[in-house]
Amino acid sequence: MTELPDEPSGAPPEELTTVAPRLRDLRRRSGLTLETAARLVGLSAAHLSRLETGRRQPSLPMLLALSRTYGTTVSDLLGETAPERDPIVRAGRAEPSRAGGWTYWTVGGPGRAMQALRVHVPQRAQGELVRVHPGEEWLYVLDGRLRLTLGAAVHVLDPGDAAHFDSLTPHRIAAASPGGTELLFVHTLLQSGAADLCLGDDARHRGQ
Repeated sequence: MTELPDEPSGAPPEELTTVAPRLRDLRRRSGLTLETAARLVGLSAAHLSRLETGRRQPSLPMLLALSRTYGTTVSDLLGETAPERDPIVRAGRAEPSRAGGWTYWTVGGPGRAMQALRVHVPQRAQGELVRVHPGEEWLYVLDGRLRLTLGAAVHVLDPGDAAHFDSLTPHRIAAASPGGTELLFVHTLLQSGAADLCLGDDARHRGQ
């Protein structure tokens, strides 16, 4: 395994003195074991353990890789205060986007550890696409009926029904109504971008 380089030895910069405990806290908050997180970043578990205990100093490329894995930013890892963000998303600012047959509107703020979407899923769009990725998902059916497959179990959700599940469970989302399904959809941004997590291969290829 080729590991990302550490910074040269010597006294660590002052801003890195709080990184070690934050790395450990963020990993645990993400629900990742030491071994899983190390594999995602391209490190050995022993190396990541040394970073979390302050016995090794991470390089900037390593901080970038860790921040992506934990769904956060380098600034957050360093304990910097983020600038104030507008917590309100007005309806007129939500522009529709399309990928893989789905239409979606971003209804949450940028740069967060989770993303909120309003989604229209047409019937037969990506109904056989199985998704597996780190994180959690929550959805709420607004209109129509939704067929949600979690592992070997199939659930049909009506308007007002909701689901909250670990997205490492293989899952499929499909409309069970001729006119499609409208839903609210929230997922954590772990390891991958939003399109990779919730819209499948078509969205990922479109962004390349």
